[in-house]
Amino acid sequence: MFKILGLILMATLALVGCQSQAVEPAAPARLAEVANRGAEVMPFDLERTTHIFEKMDNGGLQQVISDDGDVAQIELIRAHLAEEAQRFSQGDFHDPQMIHGENMAGLHQLMTGYQHINLEYSDIENGGQILYTTDDAEMVTALHRWFDAQLSDHGPHAQPKTQ
Repeated sequence: MFKILGLILMATLALVGCQSQAVEPAAPARLAEVANRGAEVMPFDLERTTHIFEKMDNGGLQQVISDDGDVAQIELIRAHLAEEAQRFSQGDFHDPQMIHGENMAGLHQLMTGYQHINLEYSDIENGGQILYTTDDAEMVTALHRWFDAQLSDHGPHAQPKTQ
């Protein structure tokens, strides 16, 4: 009886541990540093956009949307994300490295394991998105760590999306 209760408790704790954890924003100096670097890499206005990161069991979904529906911003978002999806599918994560630094969580694993990740860019209302899928558990973990680093570094310009 106690073994069964123990197993149930362990299973419950494991499930709770797998649920999305809140990511704390980086320190103000780090947020400013990332915003300044981002302005050099991302062609759209960070102050007028929101980055949304949704962790999924087989990868994740990254979206960038225009907060004000400006057509020019939407086109810049779409062009940038389509180009990034192409680069990422070839293992080129130079832009995130320039913005967040070479020690960004999950980045090294994504650079070396990119061939295990399927990427699909698509337009969405007011922006664009990249869907990352993989059957490789290590790549899922790397993607989730990478998403968390972006959520932290983009602070008020980013938000998680739960399933």
